[in-house]
Amino acid sequence: MAEPRELAEGPQPDLWAAASRAPAPKPHYLGHRDRLRDRAAAALDALPDYELLELHLFRAIPRGDVKPLAKALIARFGSLAAVLAASQAELKTVSGVGESVARDLKLLHQTALRVGREAVGKRTVITSWSQLLAYVKLVLAHEPREQFRVLFLDKKNQLIADELMNRGTVDHAPVYPREVMRRALELSASAVILVHNHPSGDPTPSGADIQMTREVVDAGRPLRITVHDHLVVGREGVASFRSLGLF
Repeated sequence: MAEPRELAEGPQPDLWAAASRAPAPKPHYLGHRDRLRDRAAAALDALPDYELLELHLFRAIPRGDVKPLAKALIARFGSLAAVLAASQAELKTVSGVGESVARDLKLLHQTALRVGREAVGKRTVITSWSQLLAYVKLVLAHEPREQFRVLFLDKKNQLIADELMNRGTVDHAPVYPREVMRRALELSASAVILVHNHPSGDPTPSGADIQMTREVVDAGRPLRITVHDHLVVGREGVASFRSLGLF
């Protein structure tokens, strides 16, 4: 029977050290950014909202996986539009959103607002009604507080200015008909369109909305300033007083 061989002299290999030198597993998201960019280049309009948001987050967060953050933002606010409409303070309540991310998202929102305003401003409101509705929804549909805005129009029904006249609570923004007409005279406006939002999401006009509109119409009549319409904006759509036959 053969004798057992003795162990070789000298240092033995450290199996734990060898294991520690083994390559770490690659992150599951490795290459995701490049793949997403490739898909965007092929069909940008086919990407879901969270991936569009991911692409934008790449700017402020140059490394790492931002898919969870994009999904968390949409889950927190309910939609991509609501994410962009949120204030910087609200955005920063989401884990992973710092000053630069919040500022970058607000930059995107402001850009969208200006593009929408330009599309409305270059044509008469009557012929760009669909763009107008899209614009007021972008501005107001996701506002957490009620706002009262006025679109001031010239004799050709082109937009002179879109101004916030008052900001209120979750269900009320005070309106002063004389202030609306005073500003219309300052801008040499011939007509106005009243716009406010219902943070509840339901755009159905209230009794107070109807009464206030009549007061503004009455204030403008002796000044020959026409109230073309009053639009109430909610997440569920836009209600037009004129279409509803309310004045």
